[in-house]
Amino acid sequence: MNWLEALLLGIIQGLTEFLPVSSSGHLEIGKALLGVEVSDDLLFTVLVHGATVLSTIVVFWKDIVRLCKGLIRFWSDKPERAGDGKPLLNGETLYVFKLLVSMIPILIVGLFFKDTVERLFGNGLLLVGCMLLVTAVLLTLCTYLGKGNREISFRDAFIIGIAQSVAVLPGLSRSGTTIATGLLLGNRKDAVAQFSFLMVLAPILGENLLELFSGQLQTSSIALLPLFTGFIGAFLSGWLACKCMIRIVKRGKLVYFAIYCLVVGLLAIFL
Repeated sequence: MNWLEALLLGIIQGLTEFLPVSSSGHLEIGKALLGVEVSDDLLFTVLVHGATVLSTIVVFWKDIVRLCKGLIRFWSDKPERAGDGKPLLNGETLYVFKLLVSMIPILIVGLFFKDTVERLFGNGLLLVGCMLLVTAVLLTLCTYLGKGNREISFRDAFIIGIAQSVAVLPGLSRSGTTIATGLLLGNRKDAVAQFSFLMVLAPILGENLLELFSGQLQTSSIALLPLFTGFIGAFLSGWLACKCMIRIVKRGKLVYFAIYCLVVGLLAIFL
C-alpha cells in the first residue's frame, strides 16, 4: 500500500464512521476498487480507528469534560432526595451509566461472536450491498417516523446498544443504525446524535487496546508514511464528518443518505 491509497482509505474510514453510510462497507468497496488488502494489518486498522476516536474527543471535549466532572461529584447537589431520603445521582452520572448500559450488547458480541463476525467480512460485496439497502430503509423510516422529543432512558440506551451490536455486519452503518433506532424510539434528534457518537468511544478504545497487547502489531507490512497519512486522513475527515452529522441529524436530512445507500447498495450487488 502506498501513501495515496492509505490516505484515501483513511478518509473513507473517517467520513463513513460518522456519516450513516457504513464505514466497514465502504472500506470493503474501497479495497476492492484500489486492489489493496489491509484487513490483516492490525497496525493500520488500529491507527485509523484511533484517529476517528480522537476526532470524536476533539468535537465533544467540552461534553466529555463535563461528564467526567459530574461523575466525580457523583451525587446531585440539588436539595431533592429520593423517597427513602437518599441523595439522587446527578445528571452527568446517570448519562455515563446509560452509556455503559448501551455498551453491554457490543461487549457480548465481542466476547462470544468475534470470530463469526470476522468471517462475514470474507463474503465479498454481496452482503455489503444488502446491508446498505437495510441502512437505506432504516434512514427512510426514521426520517418520517422519528418525530419524538424524549430524553434517552436506560431502556432506550440498551435498545440502541443492541442496534450497535447488530451494525457490526459489513454494510450496516453503525451511526445510521443507532441514530435511526434512537429517533424511532422517540428521542430528541440532538440527544441521539451525541449519544450515538459517545457510545462508540469505549468499545473502539477497548478493541484497540486488546490488539495493542496482542503482540501482532509488529507484523505490519505497511511503511511509516502510509500509516501516517492514513491516520491524518481518518482524523481530519472524521472531525469534519462528526461536526456535519450533528447538524444533519438536527435538520432531519437523513433521507438523502438513504438514497445514497440505496444506489451504492444496488451497485455493490449487481456490479
